[in-house]
Amino acid sequence: MPGVPPVNIVDCNAHWRAGARETRVFRGHHDPVWTVAYHPDGTLVASGSVDHSIRLWEVDTGRMVRILRGHTDTIRCIAFSPDGQMLASGSTDRTIRLWNPKTGEFIRMLFGRYDHAIHSISFSPDGLMLARGNENRDIKIWEVGTATELLSLLPHDVYDRHWNICTVFSPDGRLLASGNDIGGMTLFEVLPSGQALCTLEGHKSDPFDGTIERRGQWFEEQSGWETAFENWIGGIAFSPDGNTLVSGSRDTTMKYWEVPSGRLLRTVKAHSGWVRAVIYSPDGKIVASCSDDTTIKLWDAPTGRPIRTIKGHKEPVRAIAFSPDGRRLASCSLDRTVKLWEGGEIPKTA
Repeated sequence: MPGVPPVNIVDCNAHWRAGARETRVFRGHHDPVWTVAYHPDGTLVASGSVDHSIRLWEVDTGRMVRILRGHTDTIRCIAFSPDGQMLASGSTDRTIRLWNPKTGEFIRMLFGRYDHAIHSISFSPDGLMLARGNENRDIKIWEVGTATELLSLLPHDVYDRHWNICTVFSPDGRLLASGNDIGGMTLFEVLPSGQALCTLEGHKSDPFDGTIERRGQWFEEQSGWETAFENWIGGIAFSPDGNTLVSGSRDTTMKYWEVPSGRLLRTVKAHSGWVRAVIYSPDGKIVASCSDDTTIKLWDAPTGRPIRTIKGHKEPVRAIAFSPDGRRLASCSLDRTVKLWEGGEIPKTA
């Protein structure tokens, strides 16, 4: 893709089995950090925080190169466009903003009428579309270049009023997966139909306690939900070949699903706390997860077996991102830090 030089992806399984160490800590956010993203050329890491700011960090030096301001509430999600020319950010202020990551210039805003707090965003592989998940049942898709709303995807069930919190495009851009706040997931065809293809029910539980629905209230002091649904989907990710989907939930498990059938392949007891994010390594050989239990874990993707646990954050880890070559992993936490981890053997000192 123009603008991003090709990278040599390491064998991530061998690389991360050999070792993992903390190489850098980015400090500067005044409040918990909710989201982190790696620039496609591997030179920058971006982070978004409860302090309403986005910060861009130079990977090699650890220097903070700029602060992006404009949102008026917590930044929940950020994503670089595939060509690296744009950074998108979503916030509980109900807006999505687009920025030029090299200059820090604000480009435009994506805003849906009657929109709700944004929880996740995903660029299509060609960078032409952006999807968002939010505190509502619909998933909106915009044309990035014109800020035109293209599609609104809805679950099959007209009585399903649950929030589609997570959303992610498949690697070929034809499918979109969503996960909601009661552990339900849906696989959609994006174009031309926008139709739901199948539902994935593996995490789902009965969200009703008697007759009272328990979604809960947000408490800023605790930076968490007081009584969120037990099976709230924390993160979803497609494998690079598009044949598998992995999901992580508040039920502390990860589940692997066959695409496009939606068949459950495997359930892994992943963490002792809410699984907040799951991602595949660039070569698809590893799945990484992070949790409220303060750890990051690496898993062998084909078998679901654990490879290693990475510890270093002092509070819940909210998001993780692999570098484009798979050599490094960025993580962010409620402890207000962004950490950079490197795999491989520790270099010998002379």
